[in-house]
Amino acid sequence: MLKSQLPSYSQQRKDDHVHHALAQQRQHPHSQFDEIRFVHHSFAPLSLDEIDIRTQWANHRHTLPFYINGMTGGSEKTKRYNQQLAQLAHQTGLAMASGSISGALSDASVADSFTIIRKENPNGFVMANLGAHHGVDNAKRAVDLLQANALQIHLNVPQEIVMPEGDRDFTSWLSNIEAMVQALEVPIIVKEVGFGMSQETIQQLINVGVSTIDVSGRGGTNFIAIENHRRDRLDFQSLINWGQTTPEALLEASPFMDKATILASGGIGDFTDIVKALALGAQAVGLSGRFLHMVHTQGVEDSIREVNEWKEAIQQMMLLLGARTITELHHTDIVLTSDLAHWAQSRGINWQRFAVRSRENR
Repeated sequence: MLKSQLPSYSQQRKDDHVHHALAQQRQHPHSQFDEIRFVHHSFAPLSLDEIDIRTQWANHRHTLPFYINGMTGGSEKTKRYNQQLAQLAHQTGLAMASGSISGALSDASVADSFTIIRKENPNGFVMANLGAHHGVDNAKRAVDLLQANALQIHLNVPQEIVMPEGDRDFTSWLSNIEAMVQALEVPIIVKEVGFGMSQETIQQLINVGVSTIDVSGRGGTNFIAIENHRRDRLDFQSLINWGQTTPEALLEASPFMDKATILASGGIGDFTDIVKALALGAQAVGLSGRFLHMVHTQGVEDSIREVNEWKEAIQQMMLLLGARTITELHHTDIVLTSDLAHWAQSRGINWQRFAVRSRENR
């Protein structure tokens, strides 16, 4: 191979991210979603054809309450994954986010690893993804590159700290986000990258005008673990469990459900976890590593079948719970157990009310 054909350092880093993310999908750690139990009520006075799983977020009506979250792009290998994921989105109606477009803004040779998303899914809902250290000009370039319907701004301080070449100055992040909210014509979605959000963080985002927030908690792709694999010195293994899980982050978001649209991602294993995240207040649920693993191991056609099976399973679970809509699902009764209940109690969150929410509508 000619030297000019060798992957750049940035491209190799993107490939490393995918390699480690796929490896993590083969692991099956305890999920805190297991600590969420639905209260079974014996009567469900509905029929399946009454169930409506459509949801609204980022100024758009979505047919499915789950979507492909940002993961990849920036190299030839990741271009193939983005192509497959975009084909999956096109065939199923899933919204889709790209991975961070930062590399394409400085290296035009990798731009097609992102633009392939819009090429394969010309009419779908596409989110461009960019870090909070970028300014308005780069944000507009990212949106234009993908002809994006929304801009997803990711927060990843722990990842940057562990990343050998990561940022060490975060002073401009919140003001950058505020400037993007004011300057861009598309909706701004601010998301964590798997470390969860606190009540304090959510309030800060609302204060600068952010109206759609993905609390993206610990439990899925672990970027501290990924970046730690890339280090030669100073092992950060002790930080592997840093941050809030997705259920904990949703509890943190519970006081703000009427002030912002809350999305959830991180550690979603299957349709049951999707329904639990929705029941905790999310308007929609994002999956990244799970979809990456799906197209990697099954291909696009089998992945389409699995997405359609999840759609049917969510409808059937909502029928079981007596919830016609996602809004009604937010009022189902759930019991929080073990560490999850302890977290809520420690953080001053009224966790017991979740178990009796259906009584409020009687």
